Amino acid sequence: MDALALRQAQERLQAFISAEGGGDRSEAFVRLVRIERTALAASPEAVPLLSVIQASPELVPRFHGALATFLGETDAAMLFGETGIPAERGFFAELGDRVAQRLVPEPRNDHDLSHILRRLYRTPGDVDALRDLDPRVVHGVGELFAGAGAEAWAPVRRAYADGFRLLASRVVSHGLARELRARSTPRRVAESPFYRLARIADALLDAWESGAETAAAGAAFRKASGECRKETRAVQRHLENAGVSVRIVFDLEVIERCLTRMALMADVLEAVPGVEMSRAAHRLFVRLATLAQLERSIGHLVKWNLHLLDRKIVERSGEAGEHYVATDRKDYRHIWVAAAGGGALTVLTAAIKMAVHHVGLAPFPESFLYGLNYAVSFLLLQAFGLILATKQPAMTAAALAKIISTHEGEDRLERVATFFGRLTSSQLAAAVANVLAVGAGAALFDGLWRLASGHAFLDPEDAAHTFETLSPLDSGTVFFAALTGVLLWMGSVAGGWFENWVTVHRLPEAIASRASGAFLTAERRGRLAASLERNAAGWGTNVALGFLLGFAPAVGRFFGIPFDVRHVTLSTGSLALAAAGLGERWYLSGWFLWATAGIAVMFVLNLTVSFTLSLHNAARAYEMSNAELWGVLRHVFRHFLRDPLSFVLPPKAVPAPDAEPELPKE
Repeated sequence: MDALALRQAQERLQAFISAEGGGDRSEAFVRLVRIERTALAASPEAVPLLSVIQASPELVPRFHGALATFLGETDAAMLFGETGIPAERGFFAELGDRVAQRLVPEPRNDHDLSHILRRLYRTPGDVDALRDLDPRVVHGVGELFAGAGAEAWAPVRRAYADGFRLLASRVVSHGLARELRARSTPRRVAESPFYRLARIADALLDAWESGAETAAAGAAFRKASGECRKETRAVQRHLENAGVSVRIVFDLEVIERCLTRMALMADVLEAVPGVEMSRAAHRLFVRLATLAQLERSIGHLVKWNLHLLDRKIVERSGEAGEHYVATDRKDYRHIWVAAAGGGALTVLTAAIKMAVHHVGLAPFPESFLYGLNYAVSFLLLQAFGLILATKQPAMTAAALAKIISTHEGEDRLERVATFFGRLTSSQLAAAVANVLAVGAGAALFDGLWRLASGHAFLDPEDAAHTFETLSPLDSGTVFFAALTGVLLWMGSVAGGWFENWVTVHRLPEAIASRASGAFLTAERRGRLAASLERNAAGWGTNVALGFLLGFAPAVGRFFGIPFDVRHVTLSTGSLALAAAGLGERWYLSGWFLWATAGIAVMFVLNLTVSFTLSLHNAARAYEMSNAELWGVLRHVFRHFLRDPLSFVLPPKAVPAPDAEPELPKE
């Protein structure tokens, strides 16, 4: 063993033995453990503390005395009963606390062993080193610490029992919460496994504290714990079918963490002193160190609370996305017609937007009218079954991720390649139909405007300015088009969240069951409830996206950031109206060519950014690894190289798998 490590261990052991006062003693203990961890990282079987003790046996009683004093002046109840278990106030309160902890320094607490544990294991690497310790090292250190005697460890044993009871009480309080009982198996409170767990946990502790046999009580505890887990799985299945509540997911996670902690603690209660006890204590200590390290993590809190909600949003978006992909020629023709109608409606949207801009309102009312204009336009698109190409990618990416997650092997690769080909051909058809219809519709609109007013809808100065703002080189079109792709993705997420919210709160059922009135008769309420249940995701997406697009420029100006929206279909409408306003020789202007190039850039960035974000979000929701996702996408690229026309041309008709071949006629 390194002589320097031995000398440092001896110095820190002496500092711990001779420390006066709780603060100095806890600091000396932390420094002593850290030097052990450093030495073990260099040599897994070298324990400086054990080597120093073996070389100087006279230090053993002094070390045990200092350890007894240290354990007597610290409290371990929080360590066993609350470390890593979020507070009862729920997700948002816990999130606020963790953000505040990052911004405001936390005072040192030398009395609470949970705070000392966080100082000992600050990073995931520290916890990994603890987890990978050699069992012989663990047992050797355990024997040394246990040698302090039962009296020295009595405060820890009492805190251990208190922590076990605290965990049981948390299981009871969360498991019997009103929201969980409404989604659990119908039964009386006294029959609930959550209610019975506390009494069974007390029986196990009574046997342990009295020194009696714990096998029977331990078996009863494990059975009750298994019944609690079974009940939480039933609640989770209900959430997956009826909508996800963040509060309920939070409660389920708290219950799961408490049950896992109690199972590890029960292993210690039942373990025979010796190697078995050392192993059980090591598993528990690793778990405590892991959760202590994650206790301050904002990302971890958000991830495990919002994962199920994220997946539900993706699933609902995926169900909508399947309707945007043509599977045969009939669907393909429908996309052309619906997208042409969407382009024609967008002409009116672009005209209203430019008219609002000419009024010269203050930023807020102007942005509100922009958003209202977009939202109403998008809702009309949904009501009439029309298509806007740039709204498709966020939905179709979720459908693609669903295919990847629910199939395996060669079947998955072929299904994804086929879906991707149909997706790109459908997307291209919708985009071309949008642009052609917008161009023709803008020319028609301007012609009608000239007949009614005697002049073009846009004067030459405004038309020229419109051209300039669409150039990909002389304006922020590239950045703004990418930003618009982000907004398109955010709109789809908002739509999925709104549908989940409607489902969780059973809003259609509430509307249908309200008392009838003179206007809202029972029949009308039924139709409204059915319409909300069927269209909630679309309504949420359209309203959210409309106001996101409307308010983005004003928000940018507020923060001094040059935000603007570059939506390919809306910008095409503006370009067509501007071209009509420049007279007969508009096409000779170089600005028109640059603006046309800008439209092409918008098409690429609007679609790719929103699709990429949605696919990443969907892959994360379905717990797909990056390697798995890239492997599938590489297969799609190889399929494109083999058959590029399948990504452009209408989809080929595929016969039903079980269809019998037609017999030749005689």
